Amino acid sequence: MSTFGPPFLLGFDEIENMLARITKTADGFPPYNIEQLTPDLLRITLAVAGYADSDLDITLEDNQLMVRGRQNQNPERRYLYRGIAGRSFIKTFVLADGMTIEGASLENGLLNIDLKRPVKTSHIRRIEIKTKSQPVLIGPGRRKK
Repeated sequence: MSTFGPPFLLGFDEIENMLARITKTADGFPPYNIEQLTPDLLRITLAVAGYADSDLDITLEDNQLMVRGRQNQNPERRYLYRGIAGRSFIKTFVLADGMTIEGASLENGLLNIDLKRPVKTSHIRRIEIKTKSQPVLIGPGRRKK
């Protein structure tokens, strides 16, 4: 049974598939915050201590924001104890239609990604009801009788 199945939400199969894919790979690393700076500006902050900007990659594919991190291991370092995670990660966020990335910055071990939310406008469209006596268009230039 689909979460987005009939009769309530129609045509949301892509979103359902995307959510299933994200929840399979979701873990708690790295920790992150999402804060609202203004009514139309959001900030995602990821704790990426020990990662340089060259270790991080941010991509936007369709409505998926993906942050990847991979630290290059220095073979000359010899740890007696290693409690700071330096593993690779992929963190994925699904963005609403129209959201834009305003920029990203790395400061004091925190990666900030600023997002702008579109201004929501209401669209109302009246749908004409056809009767049997009126022809109904079924395709480009074709009429059903």
